[in-house]
Amino acid sequence: MDVEKGKSDRLLKALGQQIRDLRIEQGYSQEGFADKCGVHRTFMGTVERGESNLSFQNIARVATTLGIPLSTLFLDIEAKARIFGGHGVQKDKESPRSTKARVSKRTSKVH
Repeated sequence: MDVEKGKSDRLLKALGQQIRDLRIEQGYSQEGFADKCGVHRTFMGTVERGESNLSFQNIARVATTLGIPLSTLFLDIEAKARIFGGHGVQKDKESPRSTKARVSKRTSKVH
């Protein structure tokens, strides 16, 4: 696997994990969240597992549904991608609460 492909795969998995963490934090089921975003539940599952490359339109829908700026969706993605190490999905060791605290802190600065 070439280095850039490996890095982009890890970034995609990190973004999917970020979306999953924020969705759960806000109390959405995967099916309910997918419905609000206007996509199928199975597609959202592939997104959250880092198996689907999102279009910009779908990224914007996700951020809008979560009620967050696009920049917050990408917060710390590079650091999270390093956790994956290119050998399959590993669970992010950060709790959703610590993600929420960082997101709340960041979004309060943005508004």
